[in-house]
Amino acid sequence: MGMEKVICEAAAVNSAIETIADAIIKDFCSDDKIEEFALAGLFKQGVPLSHRIAKIIEKKCNIKVPVAALDISMYRDDFGLRSALPLINETVIPFDMDMTNLILVDDVLSTGRTIRAALDAVTDYGRPNLIKLAVLVDRGNVEYPIRADYAGMNLQVDADKKIKVEFTENDGIDRISEIKWKK
Repeated sequence: MGMEKVICEAAAVNSAIETIADAIIKDFCSDDKIEEFALAGLFKQGVPLSHRIAKIIEKKCNIKVPVAALDISMYRDDFGLRSALPLINETVIPFDMDMTNLILVDDVLSTGRTIRAALDAVTDYGRPNLIKLAVLVDRGNVEYPIRADYAGMNLQVDADKKIKVEFTENDGIDRISEIKWKK
């Protein structure tokens, strides 16, 4: 791939996750009313991120947040263009998607194509009341009219660079790096 430059270590990653959780709490868990909502983490890194966000919200608000794991591989617009077949993960949705306030969770918002695919996938499972987007990193450069409602951090990254997010659950370390990338 190319040279890798570490942008954030574990403490900054965890602080960014806390920022996302606090913003969600502000929207859904006021003192006088708790509005029901659920999280749907996108494979691969959105899944551990959504569980961490749910854990923080549960601790701060004393509510159990339902968490889904959503595989959008078959919904991607580059599905037939890739040289290798994608690894398909099991989508697990332990709640009724209909009329749910749903927060999609992913590690990086880049072009918006992944989120567009996620929106297509969600509609196959039901019709949520509301869909919001939470990302650990919003890197700019979107190609679709998609924006994050909750972002742990905003980074302006050149188009020839890729953001790599690592979580202890999948990679043994919490870290965000920038990698020189040739398309």
